[in-house]
Amino acid sequence: MGGVVAIIPARYQSERFPGKPLALLKGEPVIIHVARKAAACRNIDHVIVATDSEEIHNAVTSSGFIARMTSETHQSGTDRIAEVAKYINDDIVVNIQGDEPLIDTDSVDKAVKALIDDKSLNVSTLCVPITQEDFKNPNVVKVVMDNDGNALYFSRSPIPYNRESGLPTPMKKHIGLYVYRRDFLIKYADIQPSELERVEKLEQLRILQNGTRIKVITASKDSIGIDTPEDLIRAENTGNV
Repeated sequence: MGGVVAIIPARYQSERFPGKPLALLKGEPVIIHVARKAAACRNIDHVIVATDSEEIHNAVTSSGFIARMTSETHQSGTDRIAEVAKYINDDIVVNIQGDEPLIDTDSVDKAVKALIDDKSLNVSTLCVPITQEDFKNPNVVKVVMDNDGNALYFSRSPIPYNRESGLPTPMKKHIGLYVYRRDFLIKYADIQPSELERVEKLEQLRILQNGTRIKVITASKDSIGIDTPEDLIRAENTGNV
C-alpha cells in the first residue's frame, strides 16, 4: 500500500446537463480539464477517470489519461470511485468531481496533506467563505466546523443561524472534493444512506452520522462546478482554465 490516486467520477447522464463531461470548454471536453488539473497536483501520484460511458472512456484515453469502465447502476460518484478503489494499491483516494474544471490544485494538495500528516484521519474536504446570496441558496452547501476544523454539520439551509444580527456570521461554503483512506472509502460505500443524508441529499452526512470526523480545509480560492450550460459559459469566461 501507499501512494495517492485521484479518481474522477464521470457519468454521461445528468438531469440538468446531459453529457456535460464531454461539453467543450476552451475547445476541450470538461473531463479532460479536470484530469489535467488532478495530474498537476503535487501530492497526487496518478489519475483515473471512472465512468459508465464508452464515449467518455474513449475521450479520456485518447487524451493520454487512464479510464476505467464502471457499473451503470451506481447511485453516486462515491459508489463509482469505490468500485475502482477496490482494485488499486494506493492508500489515499482523492474524489475530484468530473464537473470541476476550475478546482484549485494548491487547495487539493492541502486536503491531501491533511491525511498524510494525520494518520488517524480518514476524510478531508474543502470550504471557502460564502456570499450572502449563496448563503441563502439551497443549491449551495454550507458547513460549520469545531475549533479544530472538523465538520460539525453540512446543510443546504443557511447555517449557522444568526440570532443577533449585529454579530458576524462565520459562513462557509462547502466545496465537494473529498480525500479518503482507501480502506475507509470501501467500507463507507457499503453503509446504507443515513436519515440525515436522505433528508438533505448530502452524502457526507452519512460519514458524520456514523461517527467519523471530516477535516475541513480552507481552500485558497473558490471553484465553479459545471451543473448547467450557464455554468459552462461562466467557466469559459474565467481565466483559470
